[in-house]
Amino acid sequence: MRGDDVDTRGVTVAALLAVDPLGLGGALVRAPSPDHARRWVSRLAALLPEGAPVRRLPVTIGDDRLLGGLDLAATLAASRPVEERGVLASAHGGVVVLPMAERASSGLVSRLSAVLDSGRVMTPRSFGTGAPAELLLIAIDEGEPDEPVLAALADRLAFHHIVGDTPSDALLTRAEVLTARAALKQVTMDPAMPGAVVQVAFAHGVDSMRAMVFAVRAARAAAALDGRTRVSPEDLELACALVIGPRATRIPADDPLPPPPPSEPPPPPDADTPPEEPAEGDHDVRELDDLTVEVMAAVLPAALLAMQDRRDRQAAASSGKAGAERATQQRGRRVGTRRGDPRSGGRLDVLETVRAAAPWQEVRRRLVPSASRTSLQIRPDDFRLRRYVERNGTTVIFVVDASGSSALNRLAEAKGAVELLLGESYARRDLVSLIAFRGKTADVLLAPTRAIAAAKRALAALPGGGGTPLATAIDVAREQALLARRSGQEAAVVFLTDARANVARDGSGGRPLAEQDALASARAFTTMSVPAILLDTSPRPSAFAATLAEAMRARYVPLPNSDARAISHAVRGSGVLPGGASGASVATSVSA
Repeated sequence: MRGDDVDTRGVTVAALLAVDPLGLGGALVRAPSPDHARRWVSRLAALLPEGAPVRRLPVTIGDDRLLGGLDLAATLAASRPVEERGVLASAHGGVVVLPMAERASSGLVSRLSAVLDSGRVMTPRSFGTGAPAELLLIAIDEGEPDEPVLAALADRLAFHHIVGDTPSDALLTRAEVLTARAALKQVTMDPAMPGAVVQVAFAHGVDSMRAMVFAVRAARAAAALDGRTRVSPEDLELACALVIGPRATRIPADDPLPPPPPSEPPPPPDADTPPEEPAEGDHDVRELDDLTVEVMAAVLPAALLAMQDRRDRQAAASSGKAGAERATQQRGRRVGTRRGDPRSGGRLDVLETVRAAAPWQEVRRRLVPSASRTSLQIRPDDFRLRRYVERNGTTVIFVVDASGSSALNRLAEAKGAVELLLGESYARRDLVSLIAFRGKTADVLLAPTRAIAAAKRALAALPGGGGTPLATAIDVAREQALLARRSGQEAAVVFLTDARANVARDGSGGRPLAEQDALASARAFTTMSVPAILLDTSPRPSAFAATLAEAMRARYVPLPNSDARAISHAVRGSGVLPGGASGASVATSVSA
């Protein structure tokens, strides 16, 4: 069987998962709409055994509901702990759907990973081996392409698939899939095939051992679906296309192997000796590597060349502090409870407090015989306070050089780039502040606000010309970053300048003193530990700009002959801007 188009490929993925659910783990899927994903999950459920459960898992689910916890009503009635099955245990033998998987917390991902690895659910009250939970996890990625699902979860799912329109006619039936599942144990493969999978994976930049194992298991499942007991090269090609292809990070280099050294020709066969028959399977694997490389080249995504650049930007964005979460007592996203005193300012979780007290009621009634049998005895140790986390805002300070030298060359492009970035900041609900400096002074043109129109008007009205007090610009950027930190925000700085400093801190002219002051301000800037990027907007790369960037520990990007969109793209690709975290704050500083 082959998955040559999007529709058939989706059915193929669903069928392979239904044949070997425990071995393949599940799929990470993207869909044009929730309806597409829903129909694909329904097609998958229709191929599983009759009555297989399908459970939907919200990303905000608590541990008690996920893994199982205390049945409060039964516990109060029995005066002893009574366990309640969680969602994962109740989905044993079926499917768990995780929508908005890109928003899953690291705690949820670690718990799901443990269940996928062991096939069982363990809770703090579990004894022995826990509850069975052999299931398929379908993680639906509804985020932007640059916001991938956490790698720990994606690595445990065999298929990364883009769902298309579901075919109206069933290409496979439940009976065919169940027959293939029963015959899966009898399927064998040539010993050379796993090695070919490893070579293909390494050639395409995939170093995950799980992906290689998934490809082998998918090939066996494909053979079972075709009613064969031996894996063919076509099965292995299909498995590599579905498992290795979406994970590929590079196109293999075209490095032909050197020809083998000449060898002595074999002696002529003896007339009395029958010709040697080829071993079974030799004709299948002789050209396996070439065939697999060809089919991989046909299925690699068109945007593969840009994939590594996106991952570099993701790594740069995750290495900073933009959008980091902090614990709060009263607001934010709820992440659980903790033991504490309500008088400390936290919010009491009544239900969790009752849950904590319920198992001890019989013991406490024995200690206080006069207490009513219907009363609930709660001690201070039972109090549970709600835990919240909220994302820090991010103040991104754009420092745009609009001095005379810059205005002559790049001011229009710089203004256009900042305007594009301001529009993206508004889409993320960021705050915007505009600071301009020109001549000898620096002025705050616009206080932090979400009024993007006001920021654009202030930017458009910014004149060019005058000296370049670069040291003052860096000092003002550092002060704004400090104010952002004091208000609970994180900070990042983007400099767009030709670095031709000619005005010192005291307002006097002269390039040597101005550059000396600029370097001193750059070294003081590093004490803030603020991520920064310096975009050199001069007609040709400036040596002093590179030196200045190194002094302030900023990323240096020369941008000769670039337009507004190229400058905007360079800023987005630097990883300095926040990755779309809600509530981030952006301030823009423009040097004139």
